[in-house]
Amino acid sequence: MNRLALILLITVVFAACSADPRPIAFGQVGCHHCKMTLMDPKFGAELVTEKGKVFVFDDINCMLQYLDTEEGKAQQYKHRLVTDFEAPNALIDASTAFYLKGEAFQTPMASQVVAFSNYERMEQYKNGQGGVYLAWGELQTQFK
Repeated sequence: MNRLALILLITVVFAACSADPRPIAFGQVGCHHCKMTLMDPKFGAELVTEKGKVFVFDDINCMLQYLDTEEGKAQQYKHRLVTDFEAPNALIDASTAFYLKGEAFQTPMASQVVAFSNYERMEQYKNGQGGVYLAWGELQTQFK
Protein backbone atom coordinates (compact mmCIF):
# COMPACT_ATOMS: atom_id res chain seq x y z
CA MET A 1 0.00 0.00 0.00
CA ASN A 2 1.48 3.32 -0.92
CA ARG A 3 2.07 5.98 1.69
CA LEU A 4 -0.64 8.38 0.44
CA ALA A 5 -3.30 5.65 0.52
CA LEU A 6 -2.31 4.73 4.08
CA ILE A 7 -2.55 8.34 5.24
CA LEU A 8 -5.95 8.69 3.57
CA LEU A 9 -7.20 5.49 5.22
CA ILE A 10 -6.05 6.61 8.67
CA THR A 11 -7.71 10.01 8.17
CA VAL A 12 -11.01 8.38 7.18
CA VAL A 13 -10.93 6.01 10.16
CA PHE A 14 -10.29 8.84 12.63
CA ALA A 15 -12.98 11.03 11.06
CA ALA A 16 -15.51 8.20 11.39
CA CYS A 17 -14.72 7.92 15.10
CA SER A 18 -15.27 11.61 15.78
CA ALA A 19 -17.35 12.42 18.84
CA ASP A 20 -18.43 15.76 17.39
CA PRO A 21 -22.07 16.76 16.91
CA ARG A 22 -23.49 16.33 13.42
CA PRO A 23 -26.20 18.36 11.74
CA ILE A 24 -29.57 16.65 11.90
CA ALA A 25 -30.75 15.53 8.45
CA PHE A 26 -34.37 16.66 8.78
CA GLY A 27 -36.73 14.74 6.52
CA GLN A 28 -34.27 11.85 6.29
CA VAL A 29 -33.71 10.43 9.77
CA GLY A 30 -36.01 8.93 12.36
CA CYS A 31 -36.18 9.60 16.07
CA HIS A 32 -34.21 6.99 18.00
CA HIS A 33 -36.96 6.78 20.62
CA CYS A 34 -40.32 7.04 18.80
CA LYS A 35 -39.08 6.30 15.24
CA MET A 36 -40.96 9.28 13.76
CA THR A 37 -39.13 11.08 10.93
CA LEU A 38 -37.70 14.42 12.05
CA MET A 39 -39.35 17.10 9.94
CA ASP A 40 -39.33 20.46 11.73
CA PRO A 41 -35.88 22.03 12.30
CA LYS A 42 -37.23 24.10 15.23
CA PHE A 43 -37.56 20.92 17.29
CA GLY A 44 -35.11 18.12 17.86
CA ALA A 45 -32.29 16.88 20.02
CA GLU A 46 -29.06 14.95 19.65
CA LEU A 47 -26.91 12.85 21.91
CA VAL A 48 -23.30 12.06 21.00
CA THR A 49 -21.48 9.39 22.97
CA GLU A 50 -17.80 9.55 23.92
CA LYS A 51 -17.19 6.98 21.17
CA GLY A 52 -18.96 9.11 18.55
CA LYS A 53 -22.31 7.32 18.24
CA VAL A 54 -25.06 9.81 17.44
CA PHE A 55 -28.70 9.48 18.54
CA VAL A 56 -31.27 11.94 17.19
CA PHE A 57 -34.71 12.74 18.58
CA ASP A 58 -37.69 14.65 17.17
CA ASP A 59 -38.72 16.22 20.48
CA ILE A 60 -36.96 17.02 23.74
CA ASN A 61 -39.19 14.61 25.66
CA CYS A 62 -38.09 11.71 23.42
CA MET A 63 -34.46 12.42 24.31
CA LEU A 64 -35.27 12.67 28.02
CA GLN A 65 -37.29 9.46 27.97
CA TYR A 66 -34.43 7.69 26.19
CA LEU A 67 -31.92 8.99 28.75
CA ASP A 68 -34.08 7.36 31.45
CA THR A 69 -33.95 3.90 29.80
CA GLU A 70 -31.37 1.22 30.62
CA GLU A 71 -29.74 1.75 27.21
CA GLY A 72 -29.66 5.51 27.72
CA LYS A 73 -28.20 5.24 31.20
CA ALA A 74 -25.47 2.85 30.00
CA GLN A 75 -23.94 5.40 27.60
CA GLN A 76 -21.26 8.00 28.30
CA TYR A 77 -22.19 11.24 26.52
CA LYS A 78 -19.85 13.87 25.21
CA HIS A 79 -22.69 16.07 23.95
CA ARG A 80 -26.34 16.56 24.93
CA LEU A 81 -27.83 18.99 22.43
CA VAL A 82 -31.18 20.54 21.57
CA THR A 83 -32.25 22.68 18.63
CA ASP A 84 -32.57 26.41 19.17
CA PHE A 85 -36.20 27.38 18.52
CA GLU A 86 -35.15 30.71 17.00
CA ALA A 87 -32.30 29.33 14.91
CA PRO A 88 -33.62 26.19 13.21
CA ASN A 89 -30.94 23.57 12.59
CA ALA A 90 -28.67 25.12 15.26
CA LEU A 91 -27.73 22.71 18.06
CA ILE A 92 -27.04 24.12 21.51
CA ASP A 93 -25.87 22.54 24.76
CA ALA A 94 -28.93 21.13 26.53
CA SER A 95 -27.59 21.90 29.99
CA THR A 96 -27.18 25.63 29.29
CA ALA A 97 -30.27 26.19 27.11
CA PHE A 98 -33.31 28.08 28.39
CA TYR A 99 -36.58 26.16 28.08
CA LEU A 100 -40.12 27.38 27.75
CA LYS A 101 -43.10 25.08 28.16
CA GLY A 102 -46.44 26.36 26.92
CA GLU A 103 -49.57 25.52 24.99
CA ALA A 104 -48.54 27.86 22.16
CA PHE A 105 -45.80 25.43 21.12
CA GLN A 106 -47.02 22.54 18.98
CA THR A 107 -44.05 20.18 19.20
CA PRO A 108 -43.80 16.85 17.35
CA MET A 109 -44.49 14.65 20.40
CA ALA A 110 -46.59 17.14 22.38
CA SER A 111 -43.97 18.09 24.97
CA GLN A 112 -44.85 21.75 24.35
CA VAL A 113 -41.23 22.57 25.23
CA VAL A 114 -38.89 24.71 23.14
CA ALA A 115 -35.26 25.64 23.76
CA PHE A 116 -33.53 28.99 23.42
CA SER A 117 -29.86 29.91 23.51
CA ASN A 118 -30.68 33.38 24.84
CA TYR A 119 -32.52 34.06 28.11
CA GLU A 120 -33.84 37.47 27.04
CA ARG A 121 -35.39 36.04 23.86
CA MET A 122 -36.97 33.23 25.89
CA GLU A 123 -38.43 35.88 28.24
CA GLN A 124 -39.86 37.79 25.26
CA TYR A 125 -41.60 34.64 24.02
CA LYS A 126 -42.84 33.93 27.55
CA ASN A 127 -44.29 37.44 27.87
CA GLY A 128 -45.95 37.22 24.44
CA GLN A 129 -46.99 33.57 24.26
CA GLY A 130 -47.23 32.59 27.90
CA GLY A 131 -45.67 29.50 29.36
CA VAL A 132 -43.34 28.43 32.12
CA TYR A 133 -39.56 28.79 32.17
CA LEU A 134 -37.70 25.56 32.98
CA ALA A 135 -34.02 25.03 33.66
CA TRP A 136 -32.33 21.81 32.48
CA GLY A 137 -32.68 20.12 35.89
CA GLU A 138 -36.38 20.93 36.11
CA LEU A 139 -36.96 19.76 32.56
CA GLN A 140 -35.33 16.42 33.29
CA THR A 141 -37.86 15.73 36.06
CA GLN A 142 -40.83 16.64 33.82
CA PHE A 143 -40.49 13.60 31.55
CA LYS A 144 -39.48 10.77 33.89
